[in-house]
Amino acid sequence: QVQLVESGGGLVQPGGSLKLSCAASGFSLDYYAIAWFRQAPGKEREPVSCIHSSGRSTHYEDSVKGRFITSKDSAKNTVYLQMNSLRPEDTAVYYCAADPMEQCQLFTTRPGSAWQASYDAWGQGIQVTVSS
Repeated sequence: QVQLVESGGGLVQPGGSLKLSCAASGFSLDYYAIAWFRQAPGKEREPVSCIHSSGRSTHYEDSVKGRFITSKDSAKNTVYLQMNSLRPEDTAVYYCAADPMEQCQLFTTRPGSAWQASYDAWGQGIQVTVSS
């Protein structure tokens, strides 16, 4: 069974940090890029970052560039999202998704308005709340 499970969310004060995990089971992340998305209340789901299957290249949206870092532990079949200098506007449900194109092509090219439907698997989502 192909599955992605996020963990590590919670409540943090502005300026604080959280590290999310995305653990894969039923398939190897050696052959998938992993993208992170988030959805704030009343807003559409938006892309955040993506890491190549090799783990050697990453992509970030401007809103998180310089604050968020995505990494990969192949031995654990897990991808991480380290979130630093968190802001209230980072509050959202965060999702990870498996991109069958190993170099984040879906994330970088976004072919068509329904491009997010092309991801092979999605996690259940995890809440991140940034508030004092």
